[in-house]
Amino acid sequence: MTPEAQLAELERGVVDLHVREELLARLRLGRPLTIKAGFDPTRPDLHLGHTVLMNKMRQFQELGHEVIFVVGDFTAQIGDPTGRSATRPVPTREQIEAGAKSYAEQAFKILDPERTRVVYNREWLSEMRFDDVVRLAGRYTLARMMERDDFKKRWAEHASISIHELLYPLAQAWDSVHLECDVELGGTDQLFNLMVGRDVMREVGLAPQIVMTTPILEGTSARLEEGRVVGAKMSKSLDNYIGVSEAPLEIFGKLMSISDGLMWRYYELLSARAAEDIASLRADCDSGQTNPRDAKLALGRELVARYYDEAAADEAQRAFLAQFSRRGVPDDMPEHELASEAGELWLPKALAQAGLAKSNSDGRRRVQQGAVSVDGERIGDVDHKLPAGGPYVVKAGKRAWARITIR
Repeated sequence: MTPEAQLAELERGVVDLHVREELLARLRLGRPLTIKAGFDPTRPDLHLGHTVLMNKMRQFQELGHEVIFVVGDFTAQIGDPTGRSATRPVPTREQIEAGAKSYAEQAFKILDPERTRVVYNREWLSEMRFDDVVRLAGRYTLARMMERDDFKKRWAEHASISIHELLYPLAQAWDSVHLECDVELGGTDQLFNLMVGRDVMREVGLAPQIVMTTPILEGTSARLEEGRVVGAKMSKSLDNYIGVSEAPLEIFGKLMSISDGLMWRYYELLSARAAEDIASLRADCDSGQTNPRDAKLALGRELVARYYDEAAADEAQRAFLAQFSRRGVPDDMPEHELASEAGELWLPKALAQAGLAKSNSDGRRRVQQGAVSVDGERIGDVDHKLPAGGPYVVKAGKRAWARITIR
């Protein structure tokens, strides 16, 4: 591909690109570029949120460039302060080592092993002496560091900011210096850290890295509200994630549990299908020509096949449909998004609002009679509340079903 065609392909799905002209100039050099992305192994599993960025890494590889997968086994000890309202707890060395090993193994579910260099930043960061750290810190100002949104907010709220947190962006920047990378990739929440890397590389006399960011994928409990996806990002600590190494049926089942509105966000960020194909499929679902459930089945099959194979995808779909058939759950049912009250909603009230009961009192009576189940579990407690999240598959009586999300 020509440099211009490569650039057009690489820009797809990118949120920030600093600086476009610099990237085009390096592509015109005709040499493979060095692409870097770092992952701190605070937990042992990569999830679909990570793969949004890793798919862009794979795209660079397919265009002939080298990818460096940086396992942040040193920076994990500091803890990335991005988006944190308090100092992050430090994982143990055992946790870090277990996560590092797992990350390196799982990376090749997405990346081309022959065009990937896996490195561990402990190799160079742990060798730095205190005077090296002082000189590195001298290359950046406190005023610039305090421009970070999370630091600025915590300072205004008189919340604690530990000195070692200020070192995290500098340590990440030193990774770029050590590796002399052309491009660093990260999620949109990493933009500040990546830009520090540009500044520090310039300070030490290197050509500054080009910075590219990709969107943040929302977790499985997110929802569509007024045409916009609302919800926390996919996170292992929030238990709203789908791990790439989970069993095929687990991946498939979790994808089938997301709301129809969120499904299109997942198609946009995770599917390899052309944007035109996704738009056509969505139009067919909106017009009633295609059942959204079938579109979700197709997404589940695609992603399971990617991380396992076609046979695993076929078996996961078969097992999922058989599981629901045994439970007598209908393929199609009305979906409702209901407003929570202090983060939850009283079940009888949810039944009434979803049209599964005539009123709150009728809903209460149905619960008392043992006629209500949530996700296959019979509920007899009239005070039962549904926590914000879902969707929940709710049955009231013999034939009344609804999929309910509490927002």
